[in-house]
Amino acid sequence: MTVTAVEAPERPAHRDPDVLRWLGAYTASMVGDSIYFMALAWAAARTGSASGTGLVLAAGSIPRALLMLGGGVLADRLGPRRVVIGSDAARAVLVLGLAAVLVLTAPTVGVLVAVALLFGAVDALFLPAVGALPPRISPPGQLARIQGLRGLAARGASIVGAPLGGVAVATGGPVLAFATAGALFVLSLPLLLGLRIRPLPAPVKHGGTVAGAAEERAVAEERPTARQDLVDGLRYIRRHPLLGPLMIVIGLSELGFVGPLNLGLILLSEQRGWGAAGMGWIVAGFASGAAGAALLIAVRGRVPRAGLVMCLTVLVGATGIAAVAQIPSVPLAAATAAVVGLFIGLAGALCGALVQTVADPAYLGRVTSVSTLFTYALIPLSYPATGAAIALWGTGPVYAVSAAVCAAGGAVGLTFTALRRAELPR
Repeated sequence: MTVTAVEAPERPAHRDPDVLRWLGAYTASMVGDSIYFMALAWAAARTGSASGTGLVLAAGSIPRALLMLGGGVLADRLGPRRVVIGSDAARAVLVLGLAAVLVLTAPTVGVLVAVALLFGAVDALFLPAVGALPPRISPPGQLARIQGLRGLAARGASIVGAPLGGVAVATGGPVLAFATAGALFVLSLPLLLGLRIRPLPAPVKHGGTVAGAAEERAVAEERPTARQDLVDGLRYIRRHPLLGPLMIVIGLSELGFVGPLNLGLILLSEQRGWGAAGMGWIVAGFASGAAGAALLIAVRGRVPRAGLVMCLTVLVGATGIAAVAQIPSVPLAAATAAVVGLFIGLAGALCGALVQTVADPAYLGRVTSVSTLFTYALIPLSYPATGAAIALWGTGPVYAVSAAVCAAGGAVGLTFTALRRAELPR
């Protein structure tokens, strides 16, 4: 009698010790990031130079933009866990070292710019690697849930980090805030060290012949350079039936969304007389909607027709972006922002899950670096153009154009049959 082996069911992401370790380390790092940026802003303000403060706050984006793709290459060559551990350790040393320096002397623009540049360079390594870790610690069927849990962690870090940084600055100045951020980076290290990494899929054999073995040895001896790895990764994305379209959707939707949410909302609140409190309610509305989307994905774990739903939710969210600039009251604007957060958050979670499930794990660091490049490096460079456009034409037209750009991302995605039919693993 033949006994058929029954495959054990997948452990849910929220009960998987490796996922929980990764999530704890990611949350600690994100809270540390929030506190670091709060402390950096206050330390820069204490130099007494408005131009110097702006220079300090902008400095970190330069290496982040220049090195992000290289960070993806490094994650694939060395392994994402190793890069995440190294980058978090480097951030801890850097921030704790700055705290020690500020105990002895007052902050200067030069020192703070140097720290911001180094922190941005390390961030360029951390972000692709931390995004490439989930497929190495969890089966494909749980990756959507992990994206939902990651979204919840990111929202929670934003809610906790800023007030905690403010309390630290008020209590002990930037020194205590930097020390707190450094301690959180240190806290993530034992959690990351405890991760059990799944091996990459075995490479395809050439048939086991002598000629095949010789060819494999020749390939192993001709190890590609980092530049060749980068070119290979970009070519892989361009030729992939899903990843190429997904990157177009990410780029367009982020370009149309990030400017209005950040700089545009500040200027809109000033023009309407809503003030900082009104802007805070609108941001809270968006955050609550995005948290709801993350919770939905974390609980359900899978959304049918994920590619089609992702594109449609981008279109709905884009409509909400255009509406925000036309609404006269704060409560209605906050409610609309919650709808935008819900749909754009759901689109982002589905997009992240699709990227992680369809990408070959050997390329995932490079794939993640390209998607992260849009969000954390290139899109913020659009802020000056957004501000200049609002000064010339007002918030209404600029929000409308931004919404059209965001909607173009969803519309372009719908033109790709493979993306419309894309499904998440069961």
